[in-house]
Amino acid sequence: MRKLLLGFFLLVFLISCGNKKTKIDPFATLTDMVDSVSIRKTDSLHQQAKEEPKPIEADELFDDFIFNYASDNALQKQRTIFPLPYYNGESPTKIEEKFWKHDYLFTNQSYYTLLFDKEDDMDMVGDTTLKSVQVEWIYLKTRMVKKYYFERRKGMWKLEAINLRHIEEKENEDFVSFYARFATDSVYQSRHLSDPLQFITIDPDDEFSILETTLDVNQWYAFRPVLPVDKLSNINYGQQNEDNSNTKILKVNGIGNGYSNIFYFRRRGGEWELYKYEDTSI
Repeated sequence: MRKLLLGFFLLVFLISCGNKKTKIDPFATLTDMVDSVSIRKTDSLHQQAKEEPKPIEADELFDDFIFNYASDNALQKQRTIFPLPYYNGESPTKIEEKFWKHDYLFTNQSYYTLLFDKEDDMDMVGDTTLKSVQVEWIYLKTRMVKKYYFERRKGMWKLEAINLRHIEEKENEDFVSFYARFATDSVYQSRHLSDPLQFITIDPDDEFSILETTLDVNQWYAFRPVLPVDKLSNINYGQQNEDNSNTKILKVNGIGNGYSNIFYFRRRGGEWELYKYEDTSI
């Protein structure tokens, strides 16, 4: 009898201890593992989406984009394709991102210049359908040109290559040679002015009106602005800028200062001359 009771109490004790064990739902555990993997995967995709460059409002107009590109270091790296093809004459190479130095282009000076063959081409500046644009530096003393090739893909402007080389024939070589001397030699300049010189400016008595008049050589020297002498910038929106063109327009735009000058040149009898000058600075 005592053995029977002892066995009974032992059985009750074991059952009691078993009831205290934590119950484990294998399906719940599997669900937690799947959810954990899903969360990590979602976080990873979110991080990739965060790092992927996206079009910005400035991408619509190239001029807006290029000022953002030149002034924002993070955006510049995002919008430059690395390794970047760099052509120095006949020596092609590539620039790795770690060796890239921020390029301010023309934004670290008070103005930039544009070149056109005819007035109608100046309307290209506001074209929002452009897909390819080149930003250029024209070095007057060395006769070198440095071109930055920008392409718009999937709505985003990106720098795809840089090319540094000598100015070739049919690439404004004749005009560049003329302008380099015109800007630095006063005697030469006076011999290459149309007399009288057409002059367009804001009416001093009414800032909302344009005054069209003329200047003689002496008046030109009283009104003439400082001309760029070392290098010219240019944004090629698609204008031809052909060397055999008989007209050239040099537009000088101030950066954040309201400065605006336009110089109109023409070739007569094989000689270039400035025939019209426009100053509408605010």
